[in-house]
Amino acid sequence: MTEEFNESMITDIKEGDKVTGEVQQVNDKHVVVHVSGAKYNGIIPISQLSTHHVEDANEVVKVGDEIGAYVTKIEIDEDNETGSYILSKRQLEEEKSYEFLQEKLDNNETIEAKVTEVVKGGLVVDVGQRGFIPASLISTDYIEDFSDYEGKVLELKVEELDPANNRVILSRKAVEAEQNEKKKEELLKSIKEGDVLEGKVARLANFGAFVDIGGVDGLVHVSELSHEHVSTPEEVVTIGDIVKVKVRSVEADSERISLSIKDTLPSPFETIQSKFNEGDVVEGKVMRLASFGAFVEIGPGLQGLVHISEISHKHIGSPNEVLEPGQTVDVKILSINTAEERISLSIKAAAPAEETNEASPETTEQYTLSTDDDSNNPTLGDVFADKFKNLNL
Repeated sequence: MTEEFNESMITDIKEGDKVTGEVQQVNDKHVVVHVSGAKYNGIIPISQLSTHHVEDANEVVKVGDEIGAYVTKIEIDEDNETGSYILSKRQLEEEKSYEFLQEKLDNNETIEAKVTEVVKGGLVVDVGQRGFIPASLISTDYIEDFSDYEGKVLELKVEELDPANNRVILSRKAVEAEQNEKKKEELLKSIKEGDVLEGKVARLANFGAFVDIGGVDGLVHVSELSHEHVSTPEEVVTIGDIVKVKVRSVEADSERISLSIKDTLPSPFETIQSKFNEGDVVEGKVMRLASFGAFVEIGPGLQGLVHISEISHKHIGSPNEVLEPGQTVDVKILSINTAEERISLSIKAAAPAEETNEASPETTEQYTLSTDDDSNNPTLGDVFADKFKNLNL
């Protein structure tokens, strides 16, 4: 009766069933499990103990452990009335992992996972099974060497799940992007015009440099890179440079921030008195022309105005009649206003007066005196007397 009772307690187990049992033996290549309510013991090959590569089964389980597994095969020797269930603990772990990951994907939640391997093209992580982070999804920044990530625990988002092909794609970039967006919102609310900040040159364009000031890029226009004239940003900064910038304006709605490096640097006018004085004649370079005059640079960051009336001794209608940008000219410093950072210059005052064909005042005076003397003032008769005397009138 006892034998009949025991047989009645035996569960009819089929391939694909999920079973639980107690570890009875741990061998080099497999583990023996007493399956609850089953006729035979279960065998778990070492390859099916975990979703990760296992060298020693003792690293994963020990005798007495209660574990779950899927039945993948049933082997029966009817002649000897013996048999065994081939089990997979790995399959059960993968199923639980997919359920967990699917929930995180559906709710747009993050997970933490440890990088177990750095491979060509990305990172392998442990998410209850093998997960992969492609190189393009590792960071919002360009990463050349991934080796520093090995062994690190990363915050990730599930990018793609494909159980049929054992495909789990994860993204650290998505997490960083969300963090950057929050930092950007906070920064746009906190910064104001006049703030001096530290930033990193992120990229260059022909019209200026974009500087990352903590999750958001601001533009330093080429005219705001230096007190000196700058043709291209590369003359002053390179990508990766750490620079001080002053906030010129903030447009939170459009996320536009105007910055200046020039405003954080000492003004050339602070030391102009040690280099130039009123009355000095110096060499300068014509930077640009306007209808009212020409702007001439006499030193780095020091431009003065030559009014149109101070360009030439001759009357001119427009500065471009005698000047062109890039031309080198001598100028006399007429005045320096350090408070307003203005310099008044003259080309005319630096050059000698041009020669003319007009009589000098002395010559004019002598001629006037001679015409006042009647003896020196001949008449027509005096001039033509010899001609008239031969005529028969």
